[in-house]
Amino acid sequence: MQFAKHWAATLDDYAIDLAWSPDGSLLAAASAAGGITLYDGSTGKVKYMLPGHENGANCLAWMPSSGSQPSALSSQLVLATGGQDGCVRFWDATTGKQTAEVKLGNAWVEHLAWRPAGETPNAKVQTPNSSLLFAAAGRKLVALKPDGTIAGTFPDAPKTISALAWKPDGDACAVSYFGGVALWDAATVCLQKEFPYGNAIYALTWSPDNRWLIAGCHDNAVHLWVPAEDLELHMSGYETRLKELSFSPDSKWLATGGGRDACVWNCTGAGPEGREPLLLPHNARVCALAFQHHSDLLAAGSANGEFTLWSPSRKNPMVAEVRMPSAATKFDWRADDTLLAVGTEKGQVFVFKTG
Repeated sequence: MQFAKHWAATLDDYAIDLAWSPDGSLLAAASAAGGITLYDGSTGKVKYMLPGHENGANCLAWMPSSGSQPSALSSQLVLATGGQDGCVRFWDATTGKQTAEVKLGNAWVEHLAWRPAGETPNAKVQTPNSSLLFAAAGRKLVALKPDGTIAGTFPDAPKTISALAWKPDGDACAVSYFGGVALWDAATVCLQKEFPYGNAIYALTWSPDNRWLIAGCHDNAVHLWVPAEDLELHMSGYETRLKELSFSPDSKWLATGGGRDACVWNCTGAGPEGREPLLLPHNARVCALAFQHHSDLLAAGSANGEFTLWSPSRKNPMVAEVRMPSAATKFDWRADDTLLAVGTEKGQVFVFKTG
């Protein structure tokens, strides 16, 4: 496989988040200083410099595209951003203009997650109101429409919200905090289930087949729930607290950080508990992970600035290795998996091409 740098750019601060637009035409990159840059995905040319958020930006999220959504917004590329000013802002990426702003309070907006648009086989039929953005600031959680109006409010979480993760079928959103996870129904804005956990949770993800809900935890562990089966599993013994999680698109492989090895667990059948993981070694702590959308190719970055491509199903899993000036903060594969975007601690943005 060929793998080479396609283009590069530099932000004015730490690359705190980045993401491809649904059609792959634009790459959005958020600087910790507050600004948001929209790059032409093919050339790296700056399309728009958005003012972003005073004092600092924290997160960004593109509204998923949905052909079934009969709305004027369906022809736009809508980007939502959250910042230290307590605001969620919506942008029309085709014009570079802000379209709406919602003030959630004084706490930082640290987590944004759009309801999936229904690409998965189990997804329910989408309606005109399907586009919902869940936004979290401190203990506060709200559901917002693309025009910035509030679609639903929630009781305050017991502690600061630490992660959001939509179930791939769009039925519910998982919300974590110190002490557990709440599963909120998207249609009724009612609590479906609660999953107690006696520690802090840093990361959440679902398996693409909707079966597994995974938490990366402060106590150097990964905790797994199967909500439909009332099943819980637990894997401990990691070197560090765990913030890095990624599932392969077929739901077979779960990649986790938490040390100098990327651990890849087989989640088929009864799940990974009691099985030996595949260990993918690195020369420093793993700090970022991302599987491709359509294959089991995994990007894994380490704190010394290296990142490696692995294929867990191969006898010799290493595919490629790259050295960067600083550690990766975020990976994002374009929807067609031909381009991999990488943000770094020193503000570089690199886009690599596969072929």
